[in-house]
Amino acid sequence: MATIDDAVSTEPGASRRRRWRGGLVTVGTVSALLAAMGLTVLGLGAADNAVANYDASSWLWSAARSELARVNGVTARVDTRVEVPDSRRHPVQVVQTDRLLVLRDLNTGQVSSLDLATLQITATTRTTPGLGVNVALHSDAAFVVDAVQGIVRQLDPRSLAPVGEPVRYPPGITGGAFDGEGRLWIAVPAEGTVSAVTAAELPSEPGSAAPPGSGISPKRIETYDVAEPSHELVVSTLDDGVAVLDRTAGALVRVQRGEVVRTPLTITGPGSLPARTSGPKVPVTVPGERKVHVIGAGGEERQFTVPGRGDKLSPAVAWADRFYCADESTGTVYSFDASGQLVDTIGGKGATGPLELEVRENRLFINAPDSSTARVVDDKHQVREVNKYANDVLGGDPPPVPPPPPPPKKPKVGKPSAPRSVTASAGNARARVSWRPAAANGAEIIRYVVEGAGERREVGANQRSVEVTGLTNGETYRFSVHAVNAKGDGPARSSNPVTPTAAVPDPPSGVTAEARPDGTVLVKWPAANGQGNTIAKYAVTATSAGANAPAGESAKTELVVPAGELDYGTQYAFTVVSVNDRGAGSAASPVSNSVVPFAAPGEPVDLRATTVANRPGTVAVQWSPAAANGRPVTKYLVDAGGRSSEVTDTRATVDGLGDGQSVTVTVKAVNEAGPGAAATDVARTVAPPRVTVTGSSATATAVTVNFTVDAGGGQATCTVSVPGEKPVTARNCASATVPGLTPGTAYTATVTASNAAGDEGTAKRAQSTDPLYGVATCNNGPDGDQRTYCDKDVAGRNGNEIFSVPQQDNDKQVGWARPGTRLKAYCKRQGENVDSWIYNGQKQSSWWVRVEFEGKNYIPWAWLNLEGGDNINVLPTC
Repeated sequence: MATIDDAVSTEPGASRRRRWRGGLVTVGTVSALLAAMGLTVLGLGAADNAVANYDASSWLWSAARSELARVNGVTARVDTRVEVPDSRRHPVQVVQTDRLLVLRDLNTGQVSSLDLATLQITATTRTTPGLGVNVALHSDAAFVVDAVQGIVRQLDPRSLAPVGEPVRYPPGITGGAFDGEGRLWIAVPAEGTVSAVTAAELPSEPGSAAPPGSGISPKRIETYDVAEPSHELVVSTLDDGVAVLDRTAGALVRVQRGEVVRTPLTITGPGSLPARTSGPKVPVTVPGERKVHVIGAGGEERQFTVPGRGDKLSPAVAWADRFYCADESTGTVYSFDASGQLVDTIGGKGATGPLELEVRENRLFINAPDSSTARVVDDKHQVREVNKYANDVLGGDPPPVPPPPPPPKKPKVGKPSAPRSVTASAGNARARVSWRPAAANGAEIIRYVVEGAGERREVGANQRSVEVTGLTNGETYRFSVHAVNAKGDGPARSSNPVTPTAAVPDPPSGVTAEARPDGTVLVKWPAANGQGNTIAKYAVTATSAGANAPAGESAKTELVVPAGELDYGTQYAFTVVSVNDRGAGSAASPVSNSVVPFAAPGEPVDLRATTVANRPGTVAVQWSPAAANGRPVTKYLVDAGGRSSEVTDTRATVDGLGDGQSVTVTVKAVNEAGPGAAATDVARTVAPPRVTVTGSSATATAVTVNFTVDAGGGQATCTVSVPGEKPVTARNCASATVPGLTPGTAYTATVTASNAAGDEGTAKRAQSTDPLYGVATCNNGPDGDQRTYCDKDVAGRNGNEIFSVPQQDNDKQVGWARPGTRLKAYCKRQGENVDSWIYNGQKQSSWWVRVEFEGKNYIPWAWLNLEGGDNINVLPTC
């Protein structure tokens, strides 16, 4: 695996600039922006700094899109977007100045330098993947800090070529950020010190960085004692100097202008600091207490409590006389004024995951890498939301963020248990004591206490191997170790007795480490020289950034560290101590190469398989990324009902399945170690709809059918029809009315439901229309023959005559209806115009009504008054 020492050469062709795919601009284009300013994207002239500076901007990472968005701090909008190849859903460290941008992909270890004037990559180089390496940038100085190996190397940010010799420290350092004066601060927990490194001057040309041995190298210029050796240290650089949190002793140490000031803190759990603190007040966040302690030049000034539950608080950040503290479990950022009063709550819409707070360009930028949202806070504390995906041209949106899990139940809190496996090995006037962690019992362990040889030593919670010096050879010693948390001291466990001696073996040389796909780590070394005694065993210690702990013991020249013993995705290096048959131990070996333990990915999270309503035989599958477990997830294997596919996104659509099929869906993530555990869900494809008629009703000329439809998971459309009539659409798939029917007629209505699976849902219902009656009407007139005109049928024309055809044809007359006769009406038909004159209110029409009279025959509507309003339009046409 590559380390910083491998950074002496960049990737082939890196000196020739190449563009990332993209350079995409959402508000105008780069050329338009520059043209408006009289600038050009070509060259590296004086205009370049104006391009980077004019809008107080910051580049923010979007993991789901694998892209950088340049957010204008004045407008709170994205004006440029650049896609970064092969980094989708990877955690990426972004460091930037007004002129340069350097990225480190934590999953791959690749470091890339981007020229902001041209949006071009100028160089790339590899580092060991995972947590343990970070990049620092200030002005034209760039450093890569390998905390595990203890190596701090300066790079030319234009070419990523090394500058001179690296600065070397003991393994397991912390820190690695610049203060406002351009000093890089490094803490060394093994020594209890902090030191400043200054950069060497860069050559005029990017490709001519000073080679090793040239005498031009970064320098360690000042070192200060800030804690006892083996204390756990956290670093925050200041405008001029550094603040170091001694988590073991519960104290904050300021180093400014050569003066060291130590402030004891009233905290009951491990605290945290932001990497950089702006202004004179340093906020110390204690996640377990959900409290922030504000430390000024004169000591602790105040403390305040952050609302909410849980311990997922990020270190509070000081900005413009306020303090901003992010709760990653809810996606909320809380703002407190200088007196510690809560004055604003930002976000909190259910999006969870990491939140990055950085003070830059007189703004506070709040970025959620796993979502589309960022925010900009100006020095008046006005908050504006930024949609990082706005006006995007890269493709579809990522899957929606799943709802946050319910807050965990508060565990029962008690004192820690006794440490496990406390062992000691003797050396020359010294002894090494190691132990396995104690159970925290609900409150994070603050420190371990080692007692023996008449002394009491406090060491950091992540320092589980300590060397005790100043012992007398030939005298027997026994040591005890106990843990301390917020509830107090836990029980102690004693080590084996040891007797220091000058007859110690040599340490092994050439220790190597190999991370294996099954999650184990193989540590190997050549046999050590026992100097006249037999080597009985070897004790192996694992070192990570700011921490060391026993990895195990072996009688052989190798040790397999079990899977899960070390954190996946975190860098480790190893040292080995030889122990002879008299219990005497050697000094520690030189540190091994760094490795990143890895295993197959975890199970995909929040798997949801759903019916695709508008497509037959199809299910949609969506999930949240699986835990990578030390290596990038390269793809997902999706199986649905025996149909398999591979995708690189966190969603898939599977078709070709049967209708109404219950489908078991499994999804596995794949990385270098192979497929991980499967997540499983069940979905059903669209089934043919089923119709159930629940009722029906009728009027004289219409039938209404009521029904319910099981749409089979699809989107159903429904119709109701009767023979001889056009189907009527039921818009709500619940009821429909078929109009224009013949009164008093039996009909069979058919309900048909259709969806993506077909038109297979039908049901029938028999329903008769209500009969419609009319009254044969002829009223005698006032004079002469008029007075008897309607009394009986006579030769010639008369009222209420009924014909077999719609005209007054004597040969077709079938009878006469006495006035007042109630006739059953069926339909209407155009025919001869008939005028009832005075005998029926001057009613005149060419409509004839088919009625029940010696069969089905016709009477002029002029002589028939329909019941219910005499509206001829209610009758259908015959």
